[in-house]
Amino acid sequence: MSDPFVVETSTVQIAAGQSLSPEVDVGPKDLVGIIVPANWTTAAITLQASIDGVTWNELVDQTATAVGCSSLTGGTLSYFVAVDPTKLRGVQALKVRSGTQAVPVVQAAQVTLTIVRRYVS
Repeated sequence: MSDPFVVETSTVQIAAGQSLSPEVDVGPKDLVGIIVPANWTTAAITLQASIDGVTWNELVDQTATAVGCSSLTGGTLSYFVAVDPTKLRGVQALKVRSGTQAVPVVQAAQVTLTIVRRYVS
């Protein structure tokens, strides 16, 4: 197995006027965080997940609570949003949403999110 402390990152954008990113492949490593830039329009973050890259589902935990984070205030700070990797076991690909399924929030400008992954035992 590879060194569990080696972090791998990739980026995904949410376009201006949109609330959902394109697909980002998680690969064999576990999602452990999402870096959100300062130009983020204030909103929660929720996720869609796929095990095959074709069928997409809302990502919820065993209590049917959306996996993500509550509202992040945009405009001044960047954030590292820690993600519990145990809630994403088996997920092959993700889409990141600004807002929730019921209330998506369009981003005022294009935002580039950094997806942070590493092996977690």
